[in-house]
Amino acid sequence: MQSAPLIYDSAERQWPIVYEFTELVRYRELLYQLISRNIKTRYKRSALGIVWTMVHPLMMMVVLTLAFANVWRVTVPNFAVYVLSGLLLWNFFSQTTNSAMSELLWGSTLLHRIYIPRGIFAASALGTSLVNLALSLPALLLVMLLTGVRITPALLFVPIAILLTSAFVMGVGLLLSTLVIYFADVYEMFQILLMSWFYLQPIMYPISIIPESMRWLITINPIYYFLVIFRTPVYEGRLASAQEIGIALAIGFGTLVVGWLTFTRKADELAYRV
Repeated sequence: MQSAPLIYDSAERQWPIVYEFTELVRYRELLYQLISRNIKTRYKRSALGIVWTMVHPLMMMVVLTLAFANVWRVTVPNFAVYVLSGLLLWNFFSQTTNSAMSELLWGSTLLHRIYIPRGIFAASALGTSLVNLALSLPALLLVMLLTGVRITPALLFVPIAILLTSAFVMGVGLLLSTLVIYFADVYEMFQILLMSWFYLQPIMYPISIIPESMRWLITINPIYYFLVIFRTPVYEGRLASAQEIGIALAIGFGTLVVGWLTFTRKADELAYRV
């Protein structure tokens, strides 16, 4: 017996915001393969391989500690832990957002040939960065032990801080991915923005050295709150304030919703524009 012909009716398709999510779930094996490919490609010809994930932030920590603590006399107790915790979170943000754009541009040939969920590139960028961050956390723990920073139960909040940061980063990555398809200059402009943005974060210096009249420039920065909720359990051994956690929660999931709505509305156009 012949089977009934498959009829596609676009009117019967789920809402784009739901459809793209269900497609990501359905293509989860491909997502895993993309994350695996990203990690293997990055360290394929490296002598140290994946160990660079831990070595790189440690080397940056040493350089910044020598520069700021010894040369510029920034007085922060356990400065190495202070800097490293900030660097790990910043690297997570910058690597994911950059990769979300480059992965989509790289995948343009696939979009022209076969069907795959458009959001899978941003999701693979986030997944790759989460793996790298997870591999870097033991280095942070080692530095904490060597410098005598207290290990407290507040560290159990770190995964929640990473989850909230991931929501924010994914939202920003989706927004940038949408923009870069229409305006290719967005990628280069974002590199310049990142450079400036890095120095506007209290990563290498405490916010206390900023004059009271200028601190609003720091606190209106959304990444500041994710930096606080991640660093406070690590560096101070306590949870951030309820207000800071609440702001991070609102910004994180609010950005994710806006990014997802924007990206899914334009998802059908991507294959024609990349």
